Amino acid sequence: MRYILSILLIGVAIGVAVFGTFGLQGKLSRKPPMELFPDMDRQAKLRPMEPNRFFANGISSQLPPTGTVARSQPIETVSGAVYRFEDSPVNTGRVTGMTNFVETNPLAVNAALIQRGRERFDIYCAPCHGRLGDGNGITKKIGVMPAVANLHDKRIVEMADGEIFNTVTYGKGLMGAAGPLVPTEDRWAVIAYLRALQLSWLGTTNDLTAEQSAVLK
Repeated sequence: MRYILSILLIGVAIGVAVFGTFGLQGKLSRKPPMELFPDMDRQAKLRPMEPNRFFANGISSQLPPTGTVARSQPIETVSGAVYRFEDSPVNTGRVTGMTNFVETNPLAVNAALIQRGRERFDIYCAPCHGRLGDGNGITKKIGVMPAVANLHDKRIVEMADGEIFNTVTYGKGLMGAAGPLVPTEDRWAVIAYLRALQLSWLGTTNDLTAEQSAVLK
C-alpha cells in the first residue's frame, strides 16, 4: 500500500511540474516567463567598439594576431574585389537587389580562366553532358541518365550566364547541386569554357576578324 501511495505522489508531482511548465502556453500573463537556460538570452559579452579594460588599449574589438590565416579571400571580378558573403552577382548570379539574372560572366574572361573551366568541366560536367557538351556522356551511354541536356541547344545558348550559374549551383531535375562541391570562381570558369565550347560548335567565319580570316585561309 505504501509503495502504491509513493507512486501516486510521484505521479502527481510530475503532473504538477509538467502543467506548471507547459500547461499555460499561449496564455497572457504579467509574470515574467520561466527561463530554463537564461544564459542563452543574457550572455556576458561586449558589443563591437565598446570599452574593455581587459586589453591594454581599452577597446573590445582587436586586430587579428600576426600570422592569422584569413577565413576567406575576396573574388576578383571585373568590378573589383567581392567577398563570398556579399550580395553580389558573382555570388548569386543575379543583379544586386533584383531577381533578374546577370547576362555576362562577372569574372575577367581570359585564357587562364577558360583553361581552368575546361579542367572543372571535364571533372564535374562531362560524365553526363559529355566532353563535347552534346549530352552524350558516360551516364547516358550506360543508361543511368537516358535524357541529358545538349548544351548546344538554342535554349541554353541564349540563356543568361547568371541563369546557368544558378542551375549549376542549385541543380535542376536529376542534376545535382554543384554549389557545395565547386568553388564560386570555378563555376564561373566552367561557364566561360562552356561559352567557348558553344562558339566552337556554332560560330561561323563571320565571327572572325579580318586578320583571323586571313590566317584561316
